[in-house]
Amino acid sequence: MAAGTLYTYPENWRAFKAQIAAQYSGARLKVASNSPAFTFGQTNRTLAFLNNFPLGKVPAYQGDDGFCLFESNAIAHYLSNEALRGATPQAAAQVLQWVSFADSEIIPPASAWVFPTLGIMQFNKQATEQAKEDVKRTLAVLNHHLNTRTFLVGERISLADISVACSILWLYKQVLEPSFRQPYPNVTRWFVTCVNQPQFKTVLGDVKLCEKMAQFDAKKFAEMQPKKEAPPKKEKAGKDAAKPQEKKEKKKEEKKPAEEEEMDDCDAVLASEPKTKDPFAHLAKSTFVMDEFKRKYSNEDTLKVAIPHFWEHLDTEGYSIWYCEYKFAKELAEPFKSCNLISGMFQRLDKLRKNAFGSVLLFGTNNNSTISGVWIFRGQELVFPLSPDWQIDYESYDWRKLDPSSEECKTMVKEYFAWEGDFKHVGKAFNQGKVFK
Repeated sequence: MAAGTLYTYPENWRAFKAQIAAQYSGARLKVASNSPAFTFGQTNRTLAFLNNFPLGKVPAYQGDDGFCLFESNAIAHYLSNEALRGATPQAAAQVLQWVSFADSEIIPPASAWVFPTLGIMQFNKQATEQAKEDVKRTLAVLNHHLNTRTFLVGERISLADISVACSILWLYKQVLEPSFRQPYPNVTRWFVTCVNQPQFKTVLGDVKLCEKMAQFDAKKFAEMQPKKEAPPKKEKAGKDAAKPQEKKEKKKEEKKPAEEEEMDDCDAVLASEPKTKDPFAHLAKSTFVMDEFKRKYSNEDTLKVAIPHFWEHLDTEGYSIWYCEYKFAKELAEPFKSCNLISGMFQRLDKLRKNAFGSVLLFGTNNNSTISGVWIFRGQELVFPLSPDWQIDYESYDWRKLDPSSEECKTMVKEYFAWEGDFKHVGKAFNQGKVFK
């Protein structure tokens, strides 16, 4: 399994491809995007960096074994697993087809249309109108292909979906208002499905679709242009005046700061996006790595590997364990409706995924069922009051904090995480379950 560091600046959409691929494959990827690990415009100009990455561009990847790669598609490919790359020669070729399609058919018109609305490119009506037509043609191709498919290649997310979704991201965020995207429902359905997958969410956060097409803002464009230096004042002629002027010029040259590294237009905008406030910023750093546990749970034996790993590494001061039980069991009817109830809650808690893990189970049969679960939360208190987005469903449950050292807690963790056991406290047979991770 690949393990290494991805050098980039914050919110680089090209780096998103590699980060999402690593989320799926389980590759151990450290992201160096801020000082002191990496400072864009400085670190990538050093001799050491240029020896590994001659162009000095990012994203750039360096493995723990010293293996180096530049170019985002190559990095994403390397960090993927066989399922993402395509398990057969035909599937692999199709994945490459859509990755190339994103670079050649989506990025050029998307840039021509979106950049002026962000104030980083002068508006050209003819170029914008042509870009709109090119985008329509591209969306039509995707819409036709997705008419009978959930994903671009095969029945699961692949690197094709990751690359195309990242390339089309700014179109959906900035200009594809409802009326424009209405003729392409298959594309929108696919895009929303992709960006709401936990692996995408971990990297992209909450993606909101455009409600009103953004327009060119001349004032914003003017503000984003580099300020021109005022022309130097004319000095009086004379031999004596020439010498002081030379000294002043030398001083100016000494004080002149190094030019900032130039980013392409899209990167410049993404790098300047405001960051969302972290509701857990007030907590001390924990030794428990939630993502590492989730990888163990997803990829290895639950009873033999994941649960022992959990108890071995759990930081009981940084995390707490909670039991929940649905208050209105008498209202539960068909199992599929009860499962939809759980899924709806999970969807509304998407922004909590980095700091929580939960296994919620349905017990019983039609019109005689209960819902309960075991959760791991960052901190020692219920997390839901920390964000309005998390408060919709939690009051429908009774919550009880468990003592990690108690046998009750250890039994519940084992049974709920593994979906098997006596569940003596429930009194009904296990039906099915869902995991929040």
